[in-house]
Amino acid sequence: MAQGSDIEWTEATWNPVTGCDKISAGCKNCYAERMAHRLQAMGQPNYVNGFELTLQPQMLELPLHWRKPQTIFVNSMSDLFHKDVPLTYIRRVFDVMTRAHWHRFQVLTKRAERLAELSPRLAWAPNIWMGVSVERADFRVRIDMLRRSKAAVKFLSLEPLLGPLGRLNLKGIDWVIVGGESGPGARPMSEEWVLEIKDQCSAANVAFFFKQWGGFHKKRAGRLLEGRTWDEMPSSVGQGAPA
Repeated sequence: MAQGSDIEWTEATWNPVTGCDKISAGCKNCYAERMAHRLQAMGQPNYVNGFELTLQPQMLELPLHWRKPQTIFVNSMSDLFHKDVPLTYIRRVFDVMTRAHWHRFQVLTKRAERLAELSPRLAWAPNIWMGVSVERADFRVRIDMLRRSKAAVKFLSLEPLLGPLGRLNLKGIDWVIVGGESGPGARPMSEEWVLEIKDQCSAANVAFFFKQWGGFHKKRAGRLLEGRTWDEMPSSVGQGAPA
């Protein structure tokens, strides 16, 4: 069975790498860091190093054993393009994603510079989606770097949204996810920021997914925007037939 996920825009998670470092504003209240320390305290063997970056080669071939097609978030507890993840290991992850062609894999990074650098050296299968996180306007450059990748489906995770993003260049972007920060110390998100993004997605014919308002009690805040949920997905799903 896949490791099911409560994340609204995916079905399962797969962590061939765990641990990370904080590099931008969106990292301040990192949920993965809190979870890693909790798992370490529980004695979970993959988290013996807590949130220190750790390769988990024993996890590499796990998706090959999940026969039911899944949408899989890769490294929900890390960043595949972290500087300390060797290119050889990233290629091994890509090899598994290519071989497990009946799944859709969602890779998300804040390290767009390294993504752009390594993209020509990676084998991009149609079922590999690539995204970047953009939490404030000063990180919009990550979108330009994503555009340079060879991914068949490119997406933005505007979460936690910490301010207005202004005019976005959505050329070549297939999907936009927006969400507020949740958990202890959650910073507020304005409806005006969200609606500005939604309107731009509509004008550019880009799928829009509203994940949550966030806050300390995220379930209480819900995920309705203008009285409804927004669960749009890319029209090009990049999914092959089951083996």
